[in-house]
Amino acid sequence: MPAEFQNRVTVVLVRARNPLNIGAAARAMGNFGFSDLRVVNDYDVPFQEARSAVDAAPVLHAAQQFSSVAEAVADCTLVVGTTAMGERRLLHPVDVLRDAAMPMHAAAAAGGRVALLFGSEKTGLSAAEMSYCHSLLTVPMREGGISMNLGQAVAVCLYELAREAPPQRTLPPPVRQGSGEELQRFESLLREVLHASEYDRRFPGNVGDDALHRLVRHLTLPGDDVDIWLGMLRQVLWKIRGPEAPDSPANPNPNQ
Repeated sequence: MPAEFQNRVTVVLVRARNPLNIGAAARAMGNFGFSDLRVVNDYDVPFQEARSAVDAAPVLHAAQQFSSVAEAVADCTLVVGTTAMGERRLLHPVDVLRDAAMPMHAAAAAGGRVALLFGSEKTGLSAAEMSYCHSLLTVPMREGGISMNLGQAVAVCLYELAREAPPQRTLPPPVRQGSGEELQRFESLLREVLHASEYDRRFPGNVGDDALHRLVRHLTLPGDDVDIWLGMLRQVLWKIRGPEAPDSPANPNPNQ
Protein backbone atom coordinates (compact mmCIF):
# COMPACT_ATOMS: atom_id res chain seq x y z
CA MET A 1 0.00 0.00 0.00
CA PRO A 2 1.48 3.38 -0.95
CA ALA A 3 2.72 5.43 2.01
CA GLU A 4 0.96 8.48 0.55
CA PHE A 5 -2.39 6.78 1.16
CA GLN A 6 -1.51 5.81 4.72
CA ASN A 7 -0.58 9.39 5.47
CA ARG A 8 -3.89 10.73 4.15
CA VAL A 9 -6.21 8.58 6.27
CA THR A 10 -7.35 9.76 9.68
CA VAL A 11 -9.08 7.56 12.24
CA VAL A 12 -11.51 9.50 14.46
CA LEU A 13 -12.86 7.91 17.64
CA VAL A 14 -15.97 9.73 18.86
CA ARG A 15 -16.95 9.42 22.54
CA ALA A 16 -14.90 6.28 23.04
CA ARG A 17 -15.20 5.40 26.74
CA ASN A 18 -12.95 2.41 27.30
CA PRO A 19 -9.21 3.10 27.32
CA LEU A 20 -8.55 -0.54 26.36
CA ASN A 21 -10.59 -0.04 23.19
CA ILE A 22 -8.76 3.18 22.36
CA GLY A 23 -5.47 1.37 22.84
CA ALA A 24 -6.63 -1.56 20.70
CA ALA A 25 -7.65 0.83 17.92
CA ALA A 26 -4.26 2.53 18.05
CA ARG A 27 -2.49 -0.84 17.97
CA ALA A 28 -4.47 -1.85 14.88
CA MET A 29 -3.51 1.42 13.22
CA GLY A 30 0.15 0.75 13.88
CA ASN A 31 -0.16 -2.80 12.56
CA PHE A 32 -1.55 -1.60 9.22
CA GLY A 33 0.67 1.46 8.84
CA PHE A 34 -1.76 4.27 9.76
CA SER A 35 -0.66 6.93 12.20
CA ASP A 36 -3.16 9.82 12.38
CA LEU A 37 -5.48 9.19 15.34
CA ARG A 38 -7.94 11.82 16.56
CA VAL A 39 -10.14 11.44 19.63
CA VAL A 40 -13.33 13.45 20.16
CA ASN A 41 -14.22 13.48 23.83
CA ASP A 42 -15.19 15.94 26.54
CA TYR A 43 -12.80 14.59 29.16
CA ASP A 44 -9.22 13.28 29.25
CA VAL A 45 -9.30 10.10 31.35
CA PRO A 46 -9.80 7.36 28.69
CA PHE A 47 -7.41 9.01 26.25
CA GLN A 48 -4.66 9.36 28.82
CA GLU A 49 -5.04 5.85 30.26
CA ALA A 50 -4.92 4.34 26.77
CA ARG A 51 -1.33 5.51 26.35
CA SER A 52 -0.18 2.42 28.25
CA ALA A 53 -1.49 0.05 25.55
CA VAL A 54 1.12 -2.43 24.33
CA ASP A 55 2.66 -1.62 20.92
CA ALA A 56 0.38 1.41 20.48
CA ALA A 57 2.67 4.06 21.97
CA PRO A 58 3.82 5.78 18.72
CA VAL A 59 0.26 6.28 17.45
CA LEU A 60 -1.09 7.35 20.86
CA HIS A 61 1.71 9.81 21.55
CA ALA A 62 1.02 11.52 18.23
CA ALA A 63 -2.78 11.43 18.69
CA GLN A 64 -4.79 14.62 18.93
CA GLN A 65 -7.84 15.34 21.06
CA PHE A 66 -10.78 17.51 19.96
CA SER A 67 -13.98 18.70 21.60
CA SER A 68 -16.19 18.29 18.50
CA VAL A 69 -16.44 16.27 15.31
CA ALA A 70 -16.43 19.49 13.28
CA GLU A 71 -12.98 20.39 14.61
CA ALA A 72 -11.64 16.88 14.17
CA VAL A 73 -12.55 16.70 10.44
CA ALA A 74 -11.97 20.35 9.50
CA ASP A 75 -9.11 19.47 7.13
CA CYS A 76 -10.77 16.37 5.65
CA THR A 77 -12.29 16.22 2.18
CA LEU A 78 -14.08 12.88 2.61
CA VAL A 79 -15.66 11.81 5.90
CA VAL A 80 -16.97 8.24 6.16
CA GLY A 81 -18.87 7.11 9.25
CA THR A 82 -19.27 3.54 10.43
CA THR A 83 -22.57 1.95 11.43
CA ALA A 84 -23.85 -1.43 12.55
CA MET A 85 -27.13 -0.58 10.78
CA GLY A 86 -29.62 -2.15 13.20
CA GLU A 87 -33.12 -0.66 13.12
CA ARG A 88 -32.17 3.01 13.03
CA ARG A 89 -33.24 5.21 10.12
CA LEU A 90 -30.19 6.32 8.15
CA LEU A 91 -30.15 9.46 6.00
CA HIS A 92 -26.83 8.75 4.24
CA PRO A 93 -25.80 6.36 1.49
CA VAL A 94 -24.41 3.18 3.06
CA ASP A 95 -21.78 0.92 1.46
CA VAL A 96 -20.44 -2.39 2.62
CA LEU A 97 -16.81 -2.09 3.64
CA ARG A 98 -15.40 -3.55 0.42
CA ASP A 99 -17.23 -1.03 -1.77
CA ALA A 100 -16.44 1.92 0.50
CA ALA A 101 -12.68 1.43 0.11
CA MET A 102 -12.43 2.55 -3.53
CA PRO A 103 -13.82 6.11 -3.09
CA MET A 104 -11.58 6.53 -0.06
CA HIS A 105 -8.53 5.58 -2.15
CA ALA A 106 -9.72 7.95 -4.90
CA ALA A 107 -10.15 10.87 -2.50
CA ALA A 108 -6.65 10.35 -1.10
CA ALA A 109 -5.17 10.02 -4.61
CA ALA A 110 -6.70 13.42 -5.45
CA GLY A 111 -4.71 15.00 -2.61
CA GLY A 112 -7.47 15.08 -0.01
CA ARG A 113 -7.60 13.78 3.54
CA VAL A 114 -9.98 10.94 4.42
CA ALA A 115 -11.55 10.61 7.86
CA LEU A 116 -12.97 7.31 9.10
CA LEU A 117 -15.31 7.88 12.05
CA PHE A 118 -16.12 5.33 14.76
CA GLY A 119 -18.76 6.04 17.41
CA SER A 120 -18.98 5.06 21.05
CA GLU A 121 -18.98 1.40 22.02
CA LYS A 122 -22.59 1.47 23.28
CA THR A 123 -24.45 3.76 20.89
CA GLY A 124 -22.29 4.23 17.79
CA LEU A 125 -22.40 7.57 15.99
CA SER A 126 -25.31 9.88 16.78
CA ALA A 127 -27.40 11.56 14.09
CA ALA A 128 -25.62 14.84 14.84
CA GLU A 129 -22.21 13.19 14.40
CA MET A 130 -23.30 11.46 11.21
CA SER A 131 -24.37 14.81 9.77
CA TYR A 132 -20.67 15.59 9.20
CA CYS A 133 -20.25 12.44 7.07
CA HIS A 134 -20.45 12.22 3.31
CA SER A 135 -21.39 8.53 3.50
CA LEU A 136 -21.47 5.53 5.82
CA LEU A 137 -19.97 2.06 5.69
CA THR A 138 -20.92 -1.13 7.45
CA VAL A 139 -19.05 -4.36 8.03
CA PRO A 140 -21.18 -7.23 6.65
CA MET A 141 -22.09 -9.67 9.42
CA ARG A 142 -24.63 -12.45 9.78
CA GLU A 143 -28.19 -11.31 10.34
CA GLY A 144 -28.81 -10.79 14.04
CA GLY A 145 -25.12 -10.46 14.83
CA ILE A 146 -24.22 -7.95 17.54
CA SER A 147 -22.12 -4.89 16.79
CA MET A 148 -18.35 -5.34 16.77
CA ASN A 149 -16.01 -4.27 19.52
CA LEU A 150 -14.45 -0.88 18.71
CA GLY A 151 -10.90 -2.21 18.42
CA GLN A 152 -12.07 -5.06 16.18
CA ALA A 153 -14.05 -2.70 13.95
CA VAL A 154 -11.05 -0.43 13.47
CA ALA A 155 -8.81 -3.41 12.66
CA VAL A 156 -11.24 -4.89 10.10
CA CYS A 157 -11.78 -1.55 8.35
CA LEU A 158 -8.08 -0.72 8.18
CA TYR A 159 -7.25 -4.21 6.91
CA GLU A 160 -9.61 -3.64 3.98
CA LEU A 161 -8.08 -0.25 3.27
CA ALA A 162 -4.56 -1.66 3.55
CA ARG A 163 -5.12 -4.14 0.76
CA GLU A 164 -3.73 -3.35 -2.67
CA ALA A 165 -4.86 0.04 -3.96
CA PRO A 166 -7.21 -0.04 -6.96
CA PRO A 167 -5.41 -0.27 -10.33
CA GLN A 168 -4.60 2.94 -12.15
CA ARG A 169 -7.35 4.11 -14.50
CA THR A 170 -7.09 6.07 -17.71
CA LEU A 171 -9.79 8.47 -16.56
CA PRO A 172 -8.85 12.00 -15.44
CA PRO A 173 -7.73 12.13 -11.80
CA PRO A 174 -10.55 12.79 -9.31
CA VAL A 175 -10.91 16.33 -8.07
CA ARG A 176 -10.10 17.36 -4.52
CA GLN A 177 -13.28 17.67 -2.48
CA GLY A 178 -13.86 20.68 -0.23
CA SER A 179 -12.38 20.35 3.26
CA GLY A 180 -14.44 20.52 6.43
CA GLU A 181 -13.29 24.10 7.00
CA GLU A 182 -14.28 25.14 3.46
CA LEU A 183 -17.69 23.50 3.81
CA GLN A 184 -18.23 25.28 7.13
CA ARG A 185 -17.65 28.64 5.40
CA PHE A 186 -20.09 27.69 2.65
CA GLU A 187 -22.67 26.50 5.16
CA SER A 188 -22.38 29.68 7.24
CA LEU A 189 -22.97 31.96 4.25
CA LEU A 190 -25.76 29.72 2.94
CA ARG A 191 -27.51 30.04 6.29
CA GLU A 192 -27.29 33.84 6.01
CA VAL A 193 -28.92 33.70 2.58
CA LEU A 194 -31.67 31.38 3.82
CA HIS A 195 -32.36 33.72 6.72
CA ALA A 196 -32.35 36.87 4.57
CA SER A 197 -34.76 35.25 2.09
CA GLU A 198 -36.95 34.05 4.99
CA TYR A 199 -36.72 30.48 3.76
CA ASP A 200 -35.90 29.38 7.30
CA ARG A 201 -39.21 30.84 8.51
CA ARG A 202 -41.27 28.93 5.94
CA PHE A 203 -39.37 25.64 6.11
CA PRO A 204 -37.56 25.51 9.48
CA GLY A 205 -37.38 21.72 9.40
CA ASN A 206 -35.08 21.82 6.36
CA VAL A 207 -32.44 24.08 7.89
CA GLY A 208 -31.76 22.64 11.33
CA ASP A 209 -28.07 22.24 12.18
CA ASP A 210 -27.95 18.49 11.52
CA ALA A 211 -30.01 18.76 8.32
CA LEU A 212 -27.86 21.56 6.89
CA HIS A 213 -24.61 19.77 7.79
CA ARG A 214 -25.86 16.70 5.96
CA LEU A 215 -27.26 18.51 2.91
CA VAL A 216 -24.08 20.51 2.36
CA ARG A 217 -21.94 17.39 2.47
CA HIS A 218 -24.24 15.58 0.07
CA LEU A 219 -23.32 18.26 -2.48
CA THR A 220 -19.73 16.92 -2.53
CA LEU A 221 -18.42 20.33 -3.57
CA PRO A 222 -14.94 20.31 -5.12
CA GLY A 223 -12.53 22.45 -3.13
CA ASP A 224 -11.78 24.71 -6.11
CA ASP A 225 -15.50 25.41 -6.54
CA VAL A 226 -16.17 26.54 -2.96
CA ASP A 227 -14.88 30.08 -3.48
CA ILE A 228 -17.01 30.42 -6.63
CA TRP A 229 -20.12 29.36 -4.71
CA LEU A 230 -19.23 31.77 -1.90
CA GLY A 231 -19.05 34.59 -4.45
CA MET A 232 -22.46 33.64 -5.86
CA LEU A 233 -24.03 33.53 -2.41
CA ARG A 234 -22.53 36.91 -1.47
CA GLN A 235 -24.07 38.44 -4.59
CA VAL A 236 -27.46 36.88 -3.80
CA LEU A 237 -27.26 38.12 -0.22
CA TRP A 238 -26.34 41.65 -1.38
CA LYS A 239 -29.26 41.65 -3.83
CA ILE A 240 -31.73 40.49 -1.18
CA ARG A 241 -30.63 43.00 1.43
CA GLY A 242 -30.07 45.86 -1.00
CA PRO A 243 -27.13 48.27 -1.09
CA GLU A 244 -28.76 50.52 1.53
CA ALA A 245 -28.98 47.83 4.19
CA PRO A 246 -26.60 48.51 7.13
CA ASP A 247 -25.07 45.04 6.97
CA SER A 248 -24.68 44.94 3.18
CA PRO A 249 -21.06 44.97 1.95
CA ALA A 250 -19.81 48.27 0.58
CA ASN A 251 -18.33 46.44 -2.37
CA PRO A 252 -20.61 43.64 -3.65
CA ASN A 253 -17.84 42.14 -5.81
CA PRO A 254 -18.61 38.40 -5.55
CA ASN A 255 -14.93 37.55 -5.85
CA GLN A 256 -13.98 39.36 -2.66
